[in-house]
Amino acid sequence: MEITESQFGDVIVLAPSGRLDQSTTPEFQAMLLGIVGARGSAVIIDFTGIPYISSVGLRALMIAAKQGKVANVPIAVAGLIPEVNEVFEISRFNFVVQIFDTVESALTALSSDAAAAYAAR
Repeated sequence: MEITESQFGDVIVLAPSGRLDQSTTPEFQAMLLGIVGARGSAVIIDFTGIPYISSVGLRALMIAAKQGKVANVPIAVAGLIPEVNEVFEISRFNFVVQIFDTVESALTALSSDAAAAYAAR
């Protein structure tokens, strides 16, 4: 799994690519929890490169969301493909993390500084 990280203002955008399953989730989870716990920045996870998410991947998001709630660090996801969006709806993860159509709309909702930095890239 390849995970790219970008920072726009006070928000970090993680863009993993590939399946988020038993074999790839540990790397993703470690990176996500490291950002939420140590850096305290809001995080948007760009799901446009994720064609599949397993229960293990959802668990990683749940742990990060709980940690973020305690640390007052918002976590959002963006760019869900229809199949992954269906998994989020069935598992009711729309109540766990904020879901946006695009990274740009998520940045706009979370931070005007981050949205401006994204627009200026």
